[in-house]
Amino acid sequence: MFTGIIAETGRVQSVKPYARGIRLAIEAGPTARGLKQGDSLAVNGCCLTVVDLRRRGRRVTLQFDLLQETWVRTNLQFVKPGAAVNLERPLPADGRLDGHFVTGHIDGVGHITRWERAGKDHVLEVSVPPQLRRFLVDKGSLALDGISLTVAKVTRHGCRLWIIPHTWTATALRERQVGDAVNLETDILGKYVERFMKMPGSGGR
Repeated sequence: MFTGIIAETGRVQSVKPYARGIRLAIEAGPTARGLKQGDSLAVNGCCLTVVDLRRRGRRVTLQFDLLQETWVRTNLQFVKPGAAVNLERPLPADGRLDGHFVTGHIDGVGHITRWERAGKDHVLEVSVPPQLRRFLVDKGSLALDGISLTVAKVTRHGCRLWIIPHTWTATALRERQVGDAVNLETDILGKYVERFMKMPGSGGR
């Protein structure tokens, strides 16, 4: 379980196919302290397992194996060496929940349709696949590339979000452009409510 509060941005070192899938290598800093093989890490909001790590001073190269399912369902298929990616360690059992409940299981990929400065902030509009739009709620939560954000407005084809200066500086959003793909994870509470309402005897429609 994650919170959507990004610890730092890492840098993609390589993306290489191999016999069992695709090997993704990322250079990380403080986030990798205490990390070991087999641990989980959210990369652009996608929960991945560390299969290997190599330490060089304060920097660590983390390696992950991506299955085809992960490859086709996330924007990791578009990352190139040198690209920034958002990193977050799982929430400790006694940790503080500063964002919202994020599972690290990506629902789908959206695309940036508007991305511009508005005073000291930035306004971001994202297209959302039709099957996910029913989970968008004004002032509700949405994890975008693993970042816990508040939906400012539900639009016809997606949603609008406001990005404060800290989020722009501390995340990979600072390198995003109109047309770029972003990972989307809708609020898990909405998914459970929909599931319960569809169950026989629930009274839902």
